Amino acid sequence: MNRKERRAANKRRDESAKRPNAPGFGSAADLAAEASRFYGMGRLSEAQEICRQILAREPAHVQSLNLLGLMAQASGDHRAAVKMFVKAIAADEVNAACHYNAGYSYQALGNRAKAATHFSKALALGMDAKAGSLILQSPVITSHLGRIDVKWPLPVTNVELFGTEGVAPLASDLFLRCAMETTTLASIPIEVLLGYARAELLRLAGNQGSEDDDIVAFACALAGQCFINGYVYGRTEADAEGASALRDRLLQDLASGAAITPLVLAVVAASFPLHALPTADALLHRDWPAAVTGLLRMQLREPLEEMAERNAITALTPIKNSVSVEVMRQYEENPYPRWTVNPLTAFVADQARGKIALTEERQAKLDILIAGCGTGSHAIQIAQVYPNARLLAVDISMTSLAYARRKTRELGLRNIEYAQADILELGSIDRTFDSIESVGVLHHLAEPMPGWRVLVPLLRPGGTMRIGLYSNLARRVIVEARARIAARGYRATAEDIRRCRQDIFREAEQWKPLIGAKDFYSMSGCRDLLFNVMEHRLTIPEIAAFLHDHGLSFQGFEPFDDPTVMEKFRKQFPGTADEASLDQWHRFEIEHPETFWDMYVFTVGKNVHGSFRAPS
Repeated sequence: MNRKERRAANKRRDESAKRPNAPGFGSAADLAAEASRFYGMGRLSEAQEICRQILAREPAHVQSLNLLGLMAQASGDHRAAVKMFVKAIAADEVNAACHYNAGYSYQALGNRAKAATHFSKALALGMDAKAGSLILQSPVITSHLGRIDVKWPLPVTNVELFGTEGVAPLASDLFLRCAMETTTLASIPIEVLLGYARAELLRLAGNQGSEDDDIVAFACALAGQCFINGYVYGRTEADAEGASALRDRLLQDLASGAAITPLVLAVVAASFPLHALPTADALLHRDWPAAVTGLLRMQLREPLEEMAERNAITALTPIKNSVSVEVMRQYEENPYPRWTVNPLTAFVADQARGKIALTEERQAKLDILIAGCGTGSHAIQIAQVYPNARLLAVDISMTSLAYARRKTRELGLRNIEYAQADILELGSIDRTFDSIESVGVLHHLAEPMPGWRVLVPLLRPGGTMRIGLYSNLARRVIVEARARIAARGYRATAEDIRRCRQDIFREAEQWKPLIGAKDFYSMSGCRDLLFNVMEHRLTIPEIAAFLHDHGLSFQGFEPFDDPTVMEKFRKQFPGTADEASLDQWHRFEIEHPETFWDMYVFTVGKNVHGSFRAPS
């Protein structure tokens, strides 16, 4: 090497040392952020080089392995992609994104069993919240939706939509199938498309059509989605009649012992819950393919188990209040919500990674009351966070409690006692608690403040209470919708709820907050959202007055999903922003009425020393 070449090499070395992606420079996190930036800019070779530098130091660096896998995936090298994703999962087995990415590449390689396993794992680990947006990225889905959009809101025919291929392209989408079996898909386009798919499957089944494995598995998955969402999808009168005729034919074949094709069974289950059909339990004594067995577990075995669970639930208090009786009837008919995956996946995942320690507080043998536990998701979250706590979870609906008990048993949790009770009557149970949680419940009582007042003496001195209440300002669109529902004479029946939703779809611009709410996409959720027997909405001054009168100290609102909320809050009160000031939060909400769209969710303490500031 001559002098000129040495100078050039030294210059390149010096420039390389100054770059953030140089070996030995910066933390792995900084380098990974730089690699992600280059990846986003399409500078793949530079992103790959940085990832390799990181892996030279940390061979199990998950983000770098995942990024290399994505770049291999983008180039069509799915074998190389799978190798990267498998290594990433070995280092972090609860990483939902890595499981999803692995599933995508396994599907591309034709390994459908492994693809489905990884997709299901991703959904169970929290990917269910993003399922709708991921499905809408599928070229098959977008091509079908494009054909609908051309004529929307006018209908297209099944021939126009599906052509000669029928639903086969949809049926081959494994992530779509896994998502339908796992979570409510909260998307108008997906709902419309699946509505057409159900009609096409009904036509196939009525004509003794395809028994292709993928078509049957897709039909079973769609039946699972319909069961999870409470059969909320709208349908034409002709489709409703066709579904009823197919159901009657199935029942006749079941009674006579005749053969029943898997497709017929699945299509009937996409319109009617199997457990509600007479003698349906006889279906359990026949041989079925795996997809149908899973469907029967969801729609028959589990409901039968819940019926058995009811016998083990204690009636802790009477239910005498007339509004309480009506509310109980609502949630007996539509238990809310119907969930399928572990409700605290993020916490469980972080605990598995060692990011969450079993602190002294978490190990404490606390007595906790969940006042209004619904179908158990909330109680199960708390039981996982505090494994040594003793939980009493009460609800007014026996159907909801039975669902909660089954899910709790499936998860192997043993520290929850379920009982039927009316919050208004809990003063008679002669028990006190270190912590009380009542989120989304008090505003459905005949009067929320008397119900809240019942809970205060049950809280031990120094204890905390977590409360969730509807905001009067945030729910103005709900008030408008409920007024519209009353004016048009919609009743809280399944058929009227379907018709109401279809009307709202056609006027989507006016009702954006509604159609953006996940509850809108299930029968129980929509009834809870728009057709509730009783709903009260409160203001921050009303909450503050209650706290003042009952010796409770405000400890703060729950962290907001939207990080800009706190930025706006501090900007509105520069230098004086106080997250514990209800006066400031009241003034903030007036300026930003959408802040508490879901609920006010906050914690208060009992007999905690310190000043209390009620809003003016």
